[in-house]
Amino acid sequence: MKGTVGELGEFGLIRELTSRLTTTPAVRLGPGDDAAVVAAPDRRVVASTDVLLEGRHFRRDWSTAYDVGRKAAAQNLADIAAMGAVPTALLLGLVVPADLPVTWTTELMDGIRDECQVAGAAVVGGDVVRGDTITVAITALGDLRNHEPVTRAGAQPGDVVAVTGWLGWSAAGHAVLSRGFRSPRAFVEAHRRPEPPYHAGPAAAGLGATAMTDVSDGLVADLGHIAEASKVRINLRSSAIDIPTQMSDIGQAVGIDPLTWVLGGGEDHAIVATFPQDVKLPARWRVIGDVLNPSALPQVTVDGAPWDKAGWDHFGDIEDARQTH
Repeated sequence: MKGTVGELGEFGLIRELTSRLTTTPAVRLGPGDDAAVVAAPDRRVVASTDVLLEGRHFRRDWSTAYDVGRKAAAQNLADIAAMGAVPTALLLGLVVPADLPVTWTTELMDGIRDECQVAGAAVVGGDVVRGDTITVAITALGDLRNHEPVTRAGAQPGDVVAVTGWLGWSAAGHAVLSRGFRSPRAFVEAHRRPEPPYHAGPAAAGLGATAMTDVSDGLVADLGHIAEASKVRINLRSSAIDIPTQMSDIGQAVGIDPLTWVLGGGEDHAIVATFPQDVKLPARWRVIGDVLNPSALPQVTVDGAPWDKAGWDHFGDIEDARQTH
């Protein structure tokens, strides 16, 4: 569709966006009324929300609107999975300037819709507002299916720490893009469009995970949340963490230790969880550390030593922050 958002108008834009959506059996009433109705068989709803701001979380010269849509949906749906729940629905709040091409918004919606389909969810409503900066606000919902949620507070000394999904790929892709390159493509695409292992969250809950989170701010930082909530110490073994040869090559080319990306990069939305030692984990899970009794050391250590390279903090030093993380 040609033209701008301003030319199409608010209600024309809403019609155009909602016409692209699909549904699922959980959606009892979708877009078009004052509110949506989504089935909640468990009688508990898991909810998460996030905001992406142009120039802070994405750049239009680095990512297509479709990429931004996939990423926006993925990081919220991953939060649902990390609670051990199954994603069911997503709500979109969209702020756009009037001179933005309509095609950008429709491609964004296509990306959100397609990522929802991967996770088994559907877009059920939202709002659009005129503003100076593109802002994508997502609220995701999920169902526990009669299981207890897996929080950050249940890790016990003696548990093992295991992860499934990519680690450091998005950060490596960010480093490549920051230097004006577009390859290796796999890492660039990992930054533009993460692929969370949605199935792993509910599966981990079924296996008896004691604590769980997705890796959004960095492995050490996110495990720090588990350690703090559970009042334990977590030690990671660097020898157990896989660093692909191509990532090592990128690190050598840009002068960065790739372990920095793996431990502090974030945004891959891998799932990391703690399990009792006797749990037999499927092959897709990699044991990378142990849960220990608390001590005077930092709550998360690597090979027994402090790791001083922090993960992402939205209110950290602007000069050090990844402004398009």
